Amino acid sequence: MKIARYFRNLLLAAVVLAVPAASFAGIFISVGIAPPPLPVYEQPPIPGDGYLWTPGYWAWSDDGGYYWVPGTWVQPPQVGFLWTPGYWGWNNGFYAFNAGYWGPHIGFYGGVNYGFGYGGVGYEGGYWDRGHFAYNRSVTNVTNVHVTNVYNKTVINNVNVDRTSFNGGTGGIQARPTAQEQAAVRENHVPPTTIQQQHVTQAQTNPQLRASVNGGKPAIAATARPADFKSAVPARQAGGQVNTAVYKAAAENKGKLPPNMKDPGSVPANHAANTPAARPVTPTATTGRPATPEIRPAPGTPAANTSRPAVNNRPTPAPAAPASTRPEPATRPQPVARPEQTQQPRPPTQPNYSQPRPEQTQQPRPPTQPNYSQPRPEPQPRPQAEPRPQPQARPESQPRPESRPPAEHSAPHESPRH
Repeated sequence: MKIARYFRNLLLAAVVLAVPAASFAGIFISVGIAPPPLPVYEQPPIPGDGYLWTPGYWAWSDDGGYYWVPGTWVQPPQVGFLWTPGYWGWNNGFYAFNAGYWGPHIGFYGGVNYGFGYGGVGYEGGYWDRGHFAYNRSVTNVTNVHVTNVYNKTVINNVNVDRTSFNGGTGGIQARPTAQEQAAVRENHVPPTTIQQQHVTQAQTNPQLRASVNGGKPAIAATARPADFKSAVPARQAGGQVNTAVYKAAAENKGKLPPNMKDPGSVPANHAANTPAARPVTPTATTGRPATPEIRPAPGTPAANTSRPAVNNRPTPAPAAPASTRPEPATRPQPVARPEQTQQPRPPTQPNYSQPRPEQTQQPRPPTQPNYSQPRPEPQPRPQAEPRPQPQARPESQPRPESRPPAEHSAPHESPRH
């Protein structure tokens, strides 16, 4: 068994050679059991301007197995740098951890949806703007402090969000690095800061954060500042079923499962519709600040959202107009049928033209001639409502009244014949 583990570590070392030294701290950690699903929790408010969010994740310790590293707000090591979260990746029966790092661009983090802007690819929580970080209020909790650089951009997931915390394998996320993410790997990286490392160490020594104890629902899911577990936010619920006995056995066997136990990651993931808690805030946040630092917020500004209701309100009177015209045709057939009793041969030709919809639209037009019984000049100016029917049918109806002045009521029916 020691020989197999030795060759396994050699394989990992070969993979690491292609990755910058600053980006693979802790990558030699390999475990025979998949990490638990990500818990569901709220993001604590930002402690002040200049802090960036680093999402929580499951880490491994040979002393206690998987333990939760709470998400927290951290100050970047330098202006212009962004945080790429670490992730677990499956490789030939074991899971290896790829540590997070700081860099000018977001790299590949396994396609894991950590939430709060980290939806699996890139980062939607903000961007650097001339030396200052602009925060997207729709996915980050920055409403408690005075932050000048804020904008609103709605982030929508087109697929069901699951809480899977690893890449590859049977139950993992099947994502591969994009061209931009591959380019980010070749950039200069900076490892986690000292305060971040202290944050991890403090989480490792807390038994309540072990998966074998909390069942995937840690009591400290996130903190406002790194290594400050007093300002803790508990998990609302576990991201899925977590068998504490299996994770306890794996911890006791240094990452190996007994033969009678099955790896939870060897079965297809159970997709749950648990979305990050900050996303439901999008509708209210989009109405807060129309002014944005740059053009990016423009797609998410409330202008587009507020204009749509206005458009929806305009069509509402439209159905009311046809509703008023429909009862009028019901009264129209009675006076029309009386003068045309002598013209019975004409109705058989009208059903053939009445089937097409253009004439049905002309019948509602006589309702625009409520005084057609006496004032003959009014029916002719009223045809100005020609845009609703077809203007071709109206011009034909005008010459007919001239040829048949006595039959004022039958003139509209003679026009369809032409």
